[in-house]
Amino acid sequence: MEGAPDGDTKIAVILLSGGLDSMVAAAIAREQGFVLHALSIDYGQRHRRELLAAQQIARHLGAVRHTELALDLTGFGGSALTSAIDVPKTGLTADIPVTYVPARNLVFLSLTVACAEAAGAQDIFIGVNALDYSGYPDCRPEFIASFAETARLATKAGVEGRPFHIHTPLQYLSKADIARECARLGLDPAWSWSCYDPTDEGLACGRCDSCRLRQKGFAEAGLVDSTAYAIHE
Repeated sequence: MEGAPDGDTKIAVILLSGGLDSMVAAAIAREQGFVLHALSIDYGQRHRRELLAAQQIARHLGAVRHTELALDLTGFGGSALTSAIDVPKTGLTADIPVTYVPARNLVFLSLTVACAEAAGAQDIFIGVNALDYSGYPDCRPEFIASFAETARLATKAGVEGRPFHIHTPLQYLSKADIARECARLGLDPAWSWSCYDPTDEGLACGRCDSCRLRQKGFAEAGLVDSTAYAIHE
């Protein structure tokens, strides 16, 4: 990632988890004329199948670079995604679920800013959503706005007058809207992976919060989700 891009090249770094939202956000960045650099984090998540999805998405979208960074958060634990805690299968509640990974987007966006600064890019795309989501505090627009200011203050690029623009194109879309965007952009939903607790046969469980939200979105949009589920709720 050495050096700055050519003057006519617009580079965007996409935080690519491999999920539906990050796939759609990446495709929107490409549609807007950005050259894609993708960053995926292997943080010891139990649903590491999403990393294979991220590789597939990056390939299909023509990312010129896809970096997979190892950052083992299992040493901290504190989440059903990084420790031996059962993934909830009873549906969404008003509380922040145990699938919340402590400070995940705070940590991951910091790494994405570092990736962008090294690449000479000022544009970052992340697929956070403030409507149909599991209540994670690091998906809220006020967090994104605050982080952008922190990045401006904390980086060489920022203090030299080249602040980072954090794009959240899905921020106020419902899951049904996101499913429609997936179809409009010509994406195959099966390229992505959302399930927190895949079966031993490699199927999406269909019952975790992430599966429920995804299935609900495609159903409300009247679209088919080509993902293979063990159970359709």
